[in-house]
Amino acid sequence: MSKMENIIYPNVVIGKGTIVEEPCILGKPPRGREPGELKLEIGSGGIIRPFTTLYAGSRIGNGFQTGQGASIREDNVIGDDVSIGTNAVLEFGNRIGSRVRVHSCCFLEMVTIEDDVFIGPNVVFTDDPHPMKCPRYLECKGGVTVRRLARIGAHSTLLPGVVVGENTLIGAGSVVTRDVPPGTVVAGNPARVVKKVEDLTCPPGFFEKPYLWPPYLKE
Repeated sequence: MSKMENIIYPNVVIGKGTIVEEPCILGKPPRGREPGELKLEIGSGGIIRPFTTLYAGSRIGNGFQTGQGASIREDNVIGDDVSIGTNAVLEFGNRIGSRVRVHSCCFLEMVTIEDDVFIGPNVVFTDDPHPMKCPRYLECKGGVTVRRLARIGAHSTLLPGVVVGENTLIGAGSVVTRDVPPGTVVAGNPARVVKKVEDLTCPPGFFEKPYLWPPYLKE
């Protein structure tokens, strides 16, 4: 059985201590671009697991991790200490802050995610309100914006242009069709506000306010 090796194109910069497990493809040129024409920059201290493909034209910070089979296209900017799960797909134009967790099998395109956001498995972010191939596609509503400290439950779908407010919680399986106010819990199809995050309790009783983290913890 022949050994599978990494394919690393020209103009790929990999920071000190980052491990690239075989086989991966790094710096793959987008359609219409030549190998090495665009730079792929990956920070230090990360781990890129097997069968991951990272296209040229993206910038990724320190402490980056992928699960197996992750795909990240061109024009993605990713902060520090970000985890992209197994078989997750990041199409073009995403802007992701630091300390963000994107779980397995998620789909993102033209999404803005601020710091300290958690995204559960199989979450889908949409960005085109009227496919197919609208000639004004890039000028329309665009992708979703997720403010800091938001948490999005598994199998949720978020529609184009939606803004998810700071310190919110979206229940699993929700379909988010409109903006989510800061500090609220939404659930359902279509998702509606059901309570405030500060009113949530911890079923085992370990914490009085399980979803309130600094700077939201009260004295």
